Amino acid sequence: MRWKILLLLPAFIITLSCTGQSLPDTAAVLTQNPWLHQLVVSVDGRTILNHTYNGQRADTLQNSQSLTKSILSVLIGIAIDKGYIKSVDQELVTWFPQLAQDPDPRKQHITLHQIMDQASGLWHENLEGGLGTYLSLPNPSQYVVEQPLLSKPGEVFHYNNAATHLLSVILTKASGMPTAAFARLFLFGPLDIQQWDWKKMNDGYDDGAGLRSVYLSTTAMNKIGTLLLQQGWYQGKTIVSEKWVRSILQPSLTRATNWGFTGSRYALCWYHVQYQGQPVTYGMGWGGQYLVILPRQKTVVAVHQAVNDATAIRQEQYFETRIFPLLWEYIQQQEKKAAGH
Repeated sequence: MRWKILLLLPAFIITLSCTGQSLPDTAAVLTQNPWLHQLVVSVDGRTILNHTYNGQRADTLQNSQSLTKSILSVLIGIAIDKGYIKSVDQELVTWFPQLAQDPDPRKQHITLHQIMDQASGLWHENLEGGLGTYLSLPNPSQYVVEQPLLSKPGEVFHYNNAATHLLSVILTKASGMPTAAFARLFLFGPLDIQQWDWKKMNDGYDDGAGLRSVYLSTTAMNKIGTLLLQQGWYQGKTIVSEKWVRSILQPSLTRATNWGFTGSRYALCWYHVQYQGQPVTYGMGWGGQYLVILPRQKTVVAVHQAVNDATAIRQEQYFETRIFPLLWEYIQQQEKKAAGH
């Protein structure tokens, strides 16, 4: 999440046209939304809504922003399953041995888990000139680990793109292959995702934070959510272990955040909230990119929107307060209908 001045929501005329069996894809909340690109909703692996807006194509590779982090989370789990990484308790010094000589010995003991929970204490890009300065660094990953700690590792939650990029560096060093190649072999390929574009940072590593991002179709993003909904299984094969999926959907430790759905908490690069008393796990990217998993409803919602800094926060709030309630109402209606009510 990039910090921006909060912009007021514009006045939209909202039409909830999801009665009966009709899908809400023609509701004004969607069709009159100038930012929306694509919306894909599936229930129990079956697509019930797949609609494009504002001239988009269904096969367009969309800028997924910080959903990149959530995909990295799945890839880290696969790497643990396959023995490339021992566990989330493995320490940063394993992949950055120069930290053994750092004047602050606490850096050696920063864990992978702390990085994924945004609680590493490492330098972040909101300092010293901001995001532009960070993106212009010739070796951003090395720079981050060399800077003085901002807090004691494990104690302070601070959303940190610079530290999260280290996940891609770690995965590459641990597996011996670039993150995109690892994803092709162990995630995208097995899910029959044929196209993607994973941008690199200046250090030569595929972006791990979503600042330059992985580009995927909204349908592909929905597949990744469905994989988690189905406990790591796809077409009879295990792609990621049920144990890791459980860690994502039901984490033992979460940290409060000030953004996303009201009351959200963060863990392992995913958000968690109780929405009308029901558990919801979701990934979120700048400008209103969402991958929402509703375990009890067996539903996955994937949405891509325009990436525009001037309206990004507005787009996120509009999804959370207008679009998602529309979909939630429709899902609840379908549940009642299936139950014979």
